[in-house]
Amino acid sequence: MILKGKVWRYGNNVDTDVIIPARHLNTSEPQELAVHCMEDIDPDFAGKVQQGDIIVADKNFGCGSSREHAPVAIKASGISVVVADSFARIFYRNAINIGLPLLEIGPAVKRIKAGDKISIDLSSGSVENLSTGEVFTAQPLPGFIQDIAKAGGLVNYVKEAQK
Repeated sequence: MILKGKVWRYGNNVDTDVIIPARHLNTSEPQELAVHCMEDIDPDFAGKVQQGDIIVADKNFGCGSSREHAPVAIKASGISVVVADSFARIFYRNAINIGLPLLEIGPAVKRIKAGDKISIDLSSGSVENLSTGEVFTAQPLPGFIQDIAKAGGLVNYVKEAQK
């Protein structure tokens, strides 16, 4: 699966409380969560993000509480994939469960800037910065995790497997 989009860039330790502030956890409706996604760190995000855009971050993206609302808000906002130096493990698992692909490319992520256009091949782990021509390699997602992402999440994946 090839994904292309504009980069929204964030630093280290972006926690789940910043991704979706606790004051908005009175709903689990994805579109309502999307309206408030990243608002405490980037007030313009929800109003300007486009379908297919990509979040790029440094170390430990998704740290903090284990709230499942965080990857739901990101996916519902239109983000197609998150690329980072590294992810908090519980966020990683929650994102995979809801069908939001994640790729780790280590410290090379620092060479991707806000507004760059990038192309990602989930099957090979290739991340190409279309703005600079630079290519990075991530460990590709295992086949079954790619299948979960294509199905839109773990629940849909299991439903399809039972057919």
